[in-house]
Amino acid sequence: MKKKLINIFTNGTQFSLETQADLTKKLVDRGYTVTREYSHDAELIICIGGDGSLLETVHSCGFPDCPIIGINTGHLGFFQELSPDDLDHFISDYENGLYTIQHLNTVAAEVTTKDGRTNRHIGLNEIVIKGRQSYAVHLYICIDGVSIEKFSGDGILVATSAGSTAYNYSLGGSIVDPRLKLLQVTPIAPMNTTAYRSFTSSILLPADLTIGIVPEEEENKIFIMNDGIETGYSQVSEIHITASDKTVQLLRFKDYDFWDKIKTKFL
Repeated sequence: MKKKLINIFTNGTQFSLETQADLTKKLVDRGYTVTREYSHDAELIICIGGDGSLLETVHSCGFPDCPIIGINTGHLGFFQELSPDDLDHFISDYENGLYTIQHLNTVAAEVTTKDGRTNRHIGLNEIVIKGRQSYAVHLYICIDGVSIEKFSGDGILVATSAGSTAYNYSLGGSIVDPRLKLLQVTPIAPMNTTAYRSFTSSILLPADLTIGIVPEEEENKIFIMNDGIETGYSQVSEIHITASDKTVQLLRFKDYDFWDKIKTKFL
């Protein structure tokens, strides 16, 4: 019986392309069908590159239902499970079912403009709300309908547990175990003076709460970034940020441990 489809994506570097060719040959020799284009029939997606490549793959495939595994040919490679030297072990363990699935939660932002239109953006790592470059943004922030603050600064970031080690961490946010389903609100260069009062540290919230954001001036340009994908809006009436019902499934093998990876990559 012919095995199902496996999709392989790369970041296009020479090393990644060489790894892709080597892996493709090994999989084809085992009877797999391998393509470079996403298919809903795929049983597995393999991403060769760094963390940015994996995020790009997740978005280009529309947050797919099948598992994803990363082979690190980039820099940090926090999401990536394998190195290019592990290909034979990977295929053997995969065929023998010696793996688990790590379900990563996502975050969604619904942006409503003055004309009543609503657009939705989903992020695996984070949603970022900022103003025009070099301009402070002023935002009224509510949590589950309760007014919390009028934020002033470069912007705010709302991270998932999986995204806590990304942009959130560089802003001074907390590292969160991905087994916890929560949202972390982290300020970006907040103003904290007699004229402006803003939180200066991150806030951890249960995932069932909604974060409501209203820009002080609708005419100002607002930028939404989901995992680095930037969309500009004018005349924004309100933004609602919630935990999304979509999840990303990462293939993990027996030696994977989140806190061991934290120690390896950050300490």
